[in-house]
Amino acid sequence: MSVPLLEFHQVEFRYPNTSEPVLRDCSFTLETGRKVALLGLNGSGKSTLFYLAAALYRRDRGEIYWQGQRLVHQPEKLRQWRQRIGLAFQDPEQQLVAATVAEDISYGLCNLGLSPPEVEARLYQILQEFDLVALADRPLHHLSLGQKRRVALAGVMALAPRLLLLDEPTTYLDQQQRQQLREVLEKIHQQGTTIMIATHDLDFAYGWADWIITLVNGQVAVSDRAQQVFQQWPDLAPHLGTPTLLALWQQLPPAWRQQRPFPRTVPEFSRELGALFRHLLDQN
Repeated sequence: MSVPLLEFHQVEFRYPNTSEPVLRDCSFTLETGRKVALLGLNGSGKSTLFYLAAALYRRDRGEIYWQGQRLVHQPEKLRQWRQRIGLAFQDPEQQLVAATVAEDISYGLCNLGLSPPEVEARLYQILQEFDLVALADRPLHHLSLGQKRRVALAGVMALAPRLLLLDEPTTYLDQQQRQQLREVLEKIHQQGTTIMIATHDLDFAYGWADWIITLVNGQVAVSDRAQQVFQQWPDLAPHLGTPTLLALWQQLPPAWRQQRPFPRTVPEFSRELGALFRHLLDQN
């Protein structure tokens, strides 16, 4: 059995001057190559879990491992750890540090100690991959929120992390921007990066993730393949709500649903609905 990419083992964390921990006895494993959605209500500890995974916070109890190696809060160990994990914050303004798009993406590359030609080559590659060439010299304060998110994500991916963490990436995005985000994430995943998003956007998670982790009151309630989790969703619905497509699917006749493939996208659901209509017409 392969060693997990990331592992939390009975992790606990509380903020200063608070009586209750945000995370308690938090345990899960993350396999290489997954597309993971971390689901939970606001205040359930999703962002805190990400800050712990990225070694920005220090756990109070428990252990965190990267491929079997324990997280140790020593300067050199932390530097190595943080090079492996990229974190894109919910608010892109928190990590945009330069005046223009190109300068911001170059910032992290320069801190890696790359030579100017290496920085320039990597910058141009990233600008192309994220469709930012036309915006390279654009001041950051002239960008839309969706563009700022793309720049922040490009800056993280310029450092080539093995694990990408995105905190509420769909917040304030319209439908077109959400589709663009999905396409960008698919491209990143195909290049070999493991991705984990923290979100309360059930519809996005439903169509994108292949693994689901749910947080309820600071604890991992479920960690399993997305297909299995959504098939047993009625147990989680009181805590998290229900994705729109899943709610529609549950309105179809149970006898039909039991013998049909489980739709995860709008086209898949449309095909199943059409098949049901044809079946009903044939019966008449």
